Amino acid sequence: MAIAELKEAITLLRQIPSLWVPGIVGGILAAALWVSLILSGTFFFTRLLVISALILHLLTTGILVVTRDKEGDMKAILKGGIRYYFRALLPELVIVFGIILLYIVVSITISLIGISSDPGIVEALTLGFMIPTVILTFFFDTAAVFEDRKVFESIQRSIQLAMTHINEVIAFLFVCVLIIGGIFVILWFVWGVFLSIFLYDKLEPIFQNETQVQTFFQTTTPDQFIALIGPEGMWITAFMLFIGVLLLVPLLYSYKACFYRNLTRAMVITQQLTTGEYDSKGRWYKY
Repeated sequence: MAIAELKEAITLLRQIPSLWVPGIVGGILAAALWVSLILSGTFFFTRLLVISALILHLLTTGILVVTRDKEGDMKAILKGGIRYYFRALLPELVIVFGIILLYIVVSITISLIGISSDPGIVEALTLGFMIPTVILTFFFDTAAVFEDRKVFESIQRSIQLAMTHINEVIAFLFVCVLIIGGIFVILWFVWGVFLSIFLYDKLEPIFQNETQVQTFFQTTTPDQFIALIGPEGMWITAFMLFIGVLLLVPLLYSYKACFYRNLTRAMVITQQLTTGEYDSKGRWYKY
């Protein structure tokens, strides 16, 4: 089931070019965040991160609307994003707040039972609860857009679908991980090639032999590496971030919308086939 929806999403991306616009904007924002972090530090980065997240949320919600309707231009993306902005944002905030609250509860519980508050233990337990929570509530935004549901109704609908079709949902998430991993590996390879081409004079002494390479990665901090690659490396990395977000945002959100539509359609058909009653002679009649 998951592969068919991926093909459908790719087809929609070919037929509706406006679906790529959120990816372009998201890529620009990601590159700007990286450059801001390098040049200005965390002060401007954190503020720009919040603004970028709110802008990207508007556009990704618009992707869901256009994918639902199977048509639309940039105006439709903006209109749909504005219409369902808070319908999709508020459930997300509830889920994030719930995960934060869970982390606090786990920390307090561990302290009360006399176990030292080891961050590793707390993070492991929180992660154990967080992964199922994310899986069950993953379709909160599509439920809000496709079925016009309110905050808690969209979360409840997502949980209902995920629990009913857990195998299909896991397959969908597995495909998403493969897509993200595949694009990451390709871009990581291209990033390394670009660095070796444009920064050969800086990197060549380090990579002369295997011992120097191991020593370099064991002793060099991220700040030292960023200082080593300089402005050229910064812009190369920004470009790779731009390409990555450009590809992932339209593909994953279109894929998510197509999967949700087919999942709910299959659920309705199943309910239609199984709805009925037995008569006095034990014969089954479907409604």
